[in-house]
Amino acid sequence: MAFEEEQKIFNSFVKEKGLKQSKQRDDILLTFLKTEKHLTADELHSLVKKKNSSTGIATVYRTLKLLCECGLSSELRFGDRAVRYEHFYGHEHHDHLVCVKCGNFIEAVDPEIEKLQERLAKKVNFSLQGHKLLMYGVCSKCKK
Repeated sequence: MAFEEEQKIFNSFVKEKGLKQSKQRDDILLTFLKTEKHLTADELHSLVKKKNSSTGIATVYRTLKLLCECGLSSELRFGDRAVRYEHFYGHEHHDHLVCVKCGNFIEAVDPEIEKLQERLAKKVNFSLQGHKLLMYGVCSKCKK
């Protein structure tokens, strides 16, 4: 899998901020992009350490912040206190159904929900810039 576009965006952003590009940041970026999961900083840190054992958790946190700022990632809080990060750039918008018992979540795409949100914003003359919809309930496994 090639991530040239994402790397260009990230490298340009880092340069704009006056920061140095580092091997550790590159390892964090590529590990994050290759892992199609909603990761915590600790989970990403564990994965990156397999490739580059000198990478510290603080560097992972700082890099995740940069990834969010440049539009490659978004931060999610599902209510379990853990902040999770997911790929944002080039991914279709989706919402999340979160199980209050086990913490698992399901990604959901529904054009009707999107239309309703746009209609609501228009109704109150609100300029919608984006949104995150989290719906809480009990998953099918926990219902059994």
